Amino acid sequence: MCGITGFVSKDVAEPADARAARLDRMCASIIYRGPDEQGTVVAGRAALGMRRLSIIDIKTGQQPIFTEDGNLAIVFNGEIYNFQELKRELSSLGHSFKTNSDTEVIVHAYEEYGEKCLDKLRGMFSFAIWDLRSESLFIARDRIGKKPLFYTLTDDGEFIFGSELKTLFVHGGFEKKVDPAALDAYLSFGYVPEEFCIIDNVKKLPPGFFLRYQGGKVETHRYWDLNLTAVEERPEGEWADLLFEKIREAVQIRLISEVPLGAFLSGGVDSSTIVGMMSQLSSKPVKTFSIGFHEDSFDELKYARIAARHFGTDHHEFIVTPDLFDIIGEIVWHFDEPFADQSALPTYLLSKMARDHVTVVLSGDGGDELFAGYDRYVIHQARNTYNRIPEFARRQGLRRVSTALPHSSFGKNFLYNISLDPIDRYIDSISTFNLPRKRRLYSSDMLASLNGSRSAGEMLFAGFAETPQGSDPLARLLYLDSKTYLPGDILTKVDRMTMANSLEARVPLLDHEVIELAAGMASHLKLKGGQTKYILKKAMAKLVPDNILHREKQGFGVPIGSWINDQLRDQIYDDLSGQRMRERGWFDQKYVEILLNEHSSARRDNSNALWELWMLELWFRRYIDA
Repeated sequence: MCGITGFVSKDVAEPADARAARLDRMCASIIYRGPDEQGTVVAGRAALGMRRLSIIDIKTGQQPIFTEDGNLAIVFNGEIYNFQELKRELSSLGHSFKTNSDTEVIVHAYEEYGEKCLDKLRGMFSFAIWDLRSESLFIARDRIGKKPLFYTLTDDGEFIFGSELKTLFVHGGFEKKVDPAALDAYLSFGYVPEEFCIIDNVKKLPPGFFLRYQGGKVETHRYWDLNLTAVEERPEGEWADLLFEKIREAVQIRLISEVPLGAFLSGGVDSSTIVGMMSQLSSKPVKTFSIGFHEDSFDELKYARIAARHFGTDHHEFIVTPDLFDIIGEIVWHFDEPFADQSALPTYLLSKMARDHVTVVLSGDGGDELFAGYDRYVIHQARNTYNRIPEFARRQGLRRVSTALPHSSFGKNFLYNISLDPIDRYIDSISTFNLPRKRRLYSSDMLASLNGSRSAGEMLFAGFAETPQGSDPLARLLYLDSKTYLPGDILTKVDRMTMANSLEARVPLLDHEVIELAAGMASHLKLKGGQTKYILKKAMAKLVPDNILHREKQGFGVPIGSWINDQLRDQIYDDLSGQRMRERGWFDQKYVEILLNEHSSARRDNSNALWELWMLELWFRRYIDA
């Protein structure tokens, strides 16, 4: 696991040593992603760099790696789990290898197959290959977005890329101007979706895409997508058996490591599935790591202990306390963009604890998006009954009543939600600030900059949900979340918080062959009779204990509401009421005061909204003011 960065100059007028020094500073900004060593090369107009966390081929896997003729050079972040099989294939075609690393396999596969090499890679990755002859740069990102990649083309014609946004900041050459559409999307969802970047003119390479830069031009192309039309009819038992074997295979290939390896264990179905598989495949007890809270309603440790005892793991635990202000500042630094998922806190601390024992962990992320594990899917189906009310009555009746009710009124948000069409209703239900609240929150300048009543983020979500692939409503929601929430929130959180602690996280449930198998299942096998993850639970019935399979879903929650009113109260209230926030001009400060007062008086739980605004303010102070 590594971090990569680099740039391609418009010309080579700048001395090579000056470019090498800039590249060195860019690499240094992400040293935690790869504390073991640094590799750089300045070749023609290109400068490629990386920081390495040594996992595979520790002795000879240094990067950048070149092909035999020296024409192609690669820097790579990630793991390719089928690299040994690909190496044998490429060797039979005449390629020779100097290392035993997966990195070298990628560059030879590109040399042999061009962009089609991506179809052969099974793993998580972002990589950049510089072709010295054609002076072209090829960059690719894995299918589901486990590994990040930012890039920009400056006004001076320089192309810059990196695993994290801060590497681009270190390079400079462009204005750090906030994109109002990205800010608006963040305030809807608590993260900046992949189609946006908080900094104007900077982009993220979307999951399942590759990029080619040549002659001052950037072209992007999709190489993989979910096929929702390939649904097959099979008996439930057959689907369950296929799923069990495919997940087992995905776990097995992720156990290849030359360094200590363990697993995150929450005591939920997904993490227990992964740990159970690991226990079957390992000759030694699996090292497992869990985190809990003093507040009982948020504590999952009792379930993690049940799973740990059942699978005989070497188990480690950590209790989170709200004395976290210094850690919060560090977390803001690591995300680069505003990020409000509160579970980043325990994920960071869990990663920190695990790193004392192992260098690689397996996690159970992805099961909710593949197998309809979130309660919001159940709620959405239930609220579809309101579609029987004529559209005119919903819009003109329910919505007017909602608008007329005072801000803190019980039922105000519910009435607005059921007045919407199904897709808009789902988007509204997962938004922290929906359209009515945004109209009160935003200043007149912010509203003018958006130039419309519907936000860019909401249009993005609706566009994914209305994709022509498949006609099943639940399948479209799962597709929507796999393109937005999964890479933008879940995988961003896992990548940044593990890498902040120089820890590699592997996610077997998001193996692309598991994903494609799940996409071929009818939706009623995932959400059946109100039971979420139905087919996954059926598949794991003989592996995972019943009291975990059928427990009520809890999620990786944080008692942030009480923290805001207790230990963090003074800091949050001071920051959100302060002069610096007022001077930014994005928001109507009177509405922010309403949110603060409502929460303080317990008239309404505004913890998510306040946390989102506070994370944004801390981000501004760290990245824009500094």
